[in-house]
Amino acid sequence: MSERPDQREQPARAAAGRHVVVVGAGMAGVQTAVALRERGYDGRITLIGAEPHPPYDRPPLSKAVLLGQTDSPAFDVDFAALSVELRLGVEVTGLRPDTREIDTGAGPVPYDVLVLATGAEPVRLPGTEGVPGVYTLRTLDDAEQLRPVLARRRATVIVGAGWIGAEFATAARAAGCSVTVVEAADVPFSGALPPEVAAPMAEWYAESGAELLTRARVASVEPGGPGEPGTVALADGRLLPAEAVVVGIGARPATGWLAGSGIALEPDGSITADDRLQASLPGVYAVGDCASFPSARYGERLLVHHWDNALQGPRTVAAQVTGETERRYDPVPYFWSEQFGRFVQYAGHHAAADALVWRGDPAEAAWSVVWLRDGVLVALLAVGRPRDLAQGRKLIEAGARLDRERAGDPAVPLRKAAL
Repeated sequence: MSERPDQREQPARAAAGRHVVVVGAGMAGVQTAVALRERGYDGRITLIGAEPHPPYDRPPLSKAVLLGQTDSPAFDVDFAALSVELRLGVEVTGLRPDTREIDTGAGPVPYDVLVLATGAEPVRLPGTEGVPGVYTLRTLDDAEQLRPVLARRRATVIVGAGWIGAEFATAARAAGCSVTVVEAADVPFSGALPPEVAAPMAEWYAESGAELLTRARVASVEPGGPGEPGTVALADGRLLPAEAVVVGIGARPATGWLAGSGIALEPDGSITADDRLQASLPGVYAVGDCASFPSARYGERLLVHHWDNALQGPRTVAAQVTGETERRYDPVPYFWSEQFGRFVQYAGHHAAADALVWRGDPAEAAWSVVWLRDGVLVALLAVGRPRDLAQGRKLIEAGARLDRERAGDPAVPLRKAAL
């Protein structure tokens, strides 16, 4: 029997007397508020953000904002029309579950339901705190500080050849800056991709005119005098002149403020959420970059620092708040990156794979690789092959087994390699 329209609305109405407080005004926080309204929740919603800016999307920061192509990556959301109370420029400092209140710089805020969406914060390069000319790229203010660096074509050293490092190097080269990228590992994207997959991507830096130094560790960063460049000293004694140093060596969940609250955290600092994104305290949920969740699909807990996770997770949280308690969260992780004239996409999780199959030559402009576990497709990386990504993502969701020979033929559509 089909569900009557009013049946689905009843849980939302029952929740209407509750006050939902969302901490964090990035993608995950904003989408939680939107999803609650879409599901018929008509109670009070307060969205608290530490930054004073209207809530904004982060991907444009390393692209259009840096290059001056846009001034405002603000979300196209009418918070007033949604009856969402915005409290911006408010730092949250603690959680008191006994009284169901959060502490902020503007005073305590009571909640009935609390959603933690505080995101992640960049890892700092030791010894560079407060050093002039050293930047990270995580916030709109960061991008605004770096925009004149690119506009003046400053000689730039980037520490870390991960996704942020590659995207910033791309923007810096497009702006005409000289760029040197320092990476401690043997290849770029260390930790994110296997060395045999990442190694061909090192060539992209030279093609763009950037210099990539691998197996190189930063010993110190010394600021320059008036009108003089600073210096990045490497552990092997090399000295790199730098008018700007951009650090992109990873991010960690922004959860330090939860110390002593009773919220369970993983060793990596992520909030321990269950498969419905509930945290360890009643009425508290966690979503986005600050939360990890158990994946039945992959048999391990995942911490996913990507835009799509922050978009999808709020739908599960909204379902829980409005009474659909059986909805579980187990997505196929997905992200993309635009770098060095290439569109790079990844879906899945390859850590437990036992086979890697190439589709195409990595020396060419377009290629992809797939990872299999016992013949089942579990992950895919596509460079300039969006059709592979679209088909592969569906196959991963379906738990499809692939014929390895056909999967390795780039002329064969990936869906036709399914058994």
